[in-house]
Amino acid sequence: MNRNTNNTALPLNSNTSQSQREYLLRLQQTRQSNPYPSSIPQQKPISNDNTPSRKLQQQQLPHSTGQLINNNPGANTNTTQMPIQGYGGKPAQMAGSGIFTLGPYRTRKDSTRKTILSKYDIMGYIASGTYGRVYKAKSQDSSNPMLFAIKKFKADKEGEIVHYTGISQSAAREMGLCRELSHTNVTNLIEVNLENKAIYMVFEYAEHDLLQIIHFHSHPDSKPIPESEVKSIMWQVLNGVSYLHQNWVLHRDLKPANIMVTNTGVIKIGDLGLARKFNNPLQALYSGDKVVVTIWYRAPELLLGGRHYTAAIDLWAVGCIFAELLALRPIFKGEEAKMDSKKNVPFQRNQMQKIVEILGTPTTQAWPSLGKYPEFQNLTQLKTFSSNLTAWFQSIGGTNKRGLALLAALLEYDPVKRVPAFDALLHPYFLEGTRVSMDIFEGTGLRYPSRRIQSDDSDITAVGGGAAQGNNNNKRGFGIIEETGRKKQK
Repeated sequence: MNRNTNNTALPLNSNTSQSQREYLLRLQQTRQSNPYPSSIPQQKPISNDNTPSRKLQQQQLPHSTGQLINNNPGANTNTTQMPIQGYGGKPAQMAGSGIFTLGPYRTRKDSTRKTILSKYDIMGYIASGTYGRVYKAKSQDSSNPMLFAIKKFKADKEGEIVHYTGISQSAAREMGLCRELSHTNVTNLIEVNLENKAIYMVFEYAEHDLLQIIHFHSHPDSKPIPESEVKSIMWQVLNGVSYLHQNWVLHRDLKPANIMVTNTGVIKIGDLGLARKFNNPLQALYSGDKVVVTIWYRAPELLLGGRHYTAAIDLWAVGCIFAELLALRPIFKGEEAKMDSKKNVPFQRNQMQKIVEILGTPTTQAWPSLGKYPEFQNLTQLKTFSSNLTAWFQSIGGTNKRGLALLAALLEYDPVKRVPAFDALLHPYFLEGTRVSMDIFEGTGLRYPSRRIQSDDSDITAVGGGAAQGNNNNKRGFGIIEETGRKKQK
């Protein structure tokens, strides 16, 4: 473009209004002061047509071709129309409306996303539960052939019809929390895949769980779990629970089947489907989930109908697990009363009676808030007992007094007085005698059998999750046997 165009006088005549004159003078001054006039598009002469429709056309945006709109084709002008300048001096292009829709985004993501079967070799089926099924898998990466546990959340199925009703509350909680948590004693979530309307959660694989270990030692030819192993198990469990509580997370379903053990003897707390944050609840925790924690591990404040509860419910469950590791059977093995047709939560009379028989009848002197619980009147109708915890401990062959003291601190009736997880880590039971190890198998010489899998049922992509839909080995978690299906202990 000719640089002399800077000195070209702008067209002014008697029909030009005062405002137009001022605008044109400012434009002329800008041209004279700009050393690079080619970067400023030339302006067309102002037309004498001052009708409203003509003024409206002069304000229209340029077409996506980058050329200025000529709203006055009859005007005689020598000015050159310049394209609208974009990034890097290239003509700007206006995006079509289709680019802002989800269709192109999904197409691009689907073309690059790897499927579950393209990344993992499914070795077999482990267990099924309320919300889905768990499979054992191996990475297809030959340089790092790691093992994984893949949890597939299933859709609602009625007969042969599959209904997709969205993501379950359990799946949403577990995905949200596991993506944020990172600790040695909490199971590690590797990734989440959404594929063909199914959700796959890929976890690190653990070869054992505490329920499997308890069953191994409960065999008549087996010996009790070594004290060093029990101590290391309890310390690691409390370490993981302490981490959860320090990050304002309630697990609300601690039990042996949900506590995994790796081949290297590291405890992994799993199955956070009932877990939730409790730092700033908008309503009572009871309103979201009326029933939490498996019945044998449920704290007395929950059995008595408490609407508000604290992290102490997890410590009660840990105490029950401690007692089960020592006795090789549940300490409070009651029968659960089911909800009625109106979904009313009944008083768990049998379970509460089992607790009272060993710990004694609670009193308002030892538990000041006891009388405020909704089921307090039902509690007063139970047969009264004095505390028999020491006698129970001796009946199972327990001799470690500090172990008994820790058990009593975890099974304290009053949740306010129940020992917190962090304080329990410093209990004298862990500080004296055999030392705690991050490998629970260290020094024991024990080899536990591998987790059982069904290699003939490995079709993870099948609707409903595979052929053995009726084989419900474990209602929650990766455990292989449901607690209610155990053989009776002598």
